[in-house]
Amino acid sequence: MTKIATVGANGLAMPKLGLGTWRMSGKECQTSIARALALGYRHIDTAEMYNNEAAVGAGIEASGIPRGEIFLTTKVWYENLAPDAIRRAIESSLAKLRTSYVDLYLIHWPSASMNLPAALETMAHLKCEGTVKHFGVANFTVALLCQAAEIIGAEIACNQIEYHVLLDQSAVLDYARRHGIVVTAYCPLAQGRLSDYDGLAGIATKHGVTPAQIALKWLLDQDGVAAIPKATRAESQQANLAALDIVLDDEDRSVIASLPKTQRCVDPGFAPQWDRVA
Repeated sequence: MTKIATVGANGLAMPKLGLGTWRMSGKECQTSIARALALGYRHIDTAEMYNNEAAVGAGIEASGIPRGEIFLTTKVWYENLAPDAIRRAIESSLAKLRTSYVDLYLIHWPSASMNLPAALETMAHLKCEGTVKHFGVANFTVALLCQAAEIIGAEIACNQIEYHVLLDQSAVLDYARRHGIVVTAYCPLAQGRLSDYDGLAGIATKHGVTPAQIALKWLLDQDGVAAIPKATRAESQQANLAALDIVLDDEDRSVIASLPKTQRCVDPGFAPQWDRVA
């Protein structure tokens, strides 16, 4: 198996390929986590809102992999961004995850009513206390990133966003790269929409792989980008690892660049006003 490279800055070293766990639960989640770690994954992503942290923690424990070898991310829900609520949330998450720290702690979604300076100051305190190794945000636009990183001056390590071959995120990526912020792509396989595009299928046929593997490798080839596809079955976990060995050429990248880039899969009513690219 190809070794999974890391991405990071300012002390962060996160494996570029991780395992997403949204909508995993119970024994299936526990088994999937343990299996993924046995296969070589070392980056696991969960969240308070997923209601599966206990299963994730059990899976990590069952794997027998030392905690220090695993990069573990969780997130605080947007309704819990007051300082006291953040502290209660991380304490609950750590207990469920059976660990004394997380490698990355994220604000899951921005909130119109949040006191962002206070929330980020609290997360910085958690980092100083050792329960959080790094902290960051998710679903932040360029304007919100600017507020967090420049106006407030917080040491944002990561912005986790929806990103795949069918959604342009160049503005967020450009800002993140200029400010040493890692981008983690969730929904990297566009929730099953990839099979609708003949160009992507053609690249997959050329390489003898699947469109999903092509889309994943396209993300993993990018500087400063990690990806966390959900995969419960052993076959899917192995296929995502195998994508690391694909070598895309300029023709492949040109075809991918020609795909529509406006297909957003996750857009809840509480989402921020997404940045528009002219």
